Amino acid sequence: MLTHKQLRTKALADAEVRAEYEKLADEFSLLDEFLKARAAQGLTQAQVAEKIGTTQSAVARMESGSGKHSPSLATLTKYADALGCKLEVRLIRRPRPARNLTGRPSPSTPKRVAA
Repeated sequence: MLTHKQLRTKALADAEVRAEYEKLADEFSLLDEFLKARAAQGLTQAQVAEKIGTTQSAVARMESGSGKHSPSLATLTKYADALGCKLEVRLIRRPRPARNLTGRPSPSTPKRVAA
C-alpha cells in the first residue's frame, strides 16, 4: 500500500494531473493555512463551528475545499476571527508579457487570435 506522499508523487508525475493540481494551488494553500491555524489553536471543527455560529459539517465542507460551495468572505472572516487570526485578501498582479522598445509584444510572445 502506498503512503499519501508516495501516491501524491506518483499522481503528479502525470502531466495532466500536475496541471490540474497547479490550477488549484492557491485554494490548497488557503485551506492549508486554515487547518494549520486551527491546529495551532487546538480547536476541533465543532469548536470552530460553535464560535462562528454554524455546524461542524459546514466547517468540514469549508476545510475540504470540495468545490461545491464557496464560502463567502464574511464566513471566511468569521472563521479567521474564531482562530484569533485576521483574513487578508490581496490582488497580486501577474507578470505581463515582455515588450520591446516600441511597446509591441516581443517576437517570442504568443499572439492572441480573435475569436
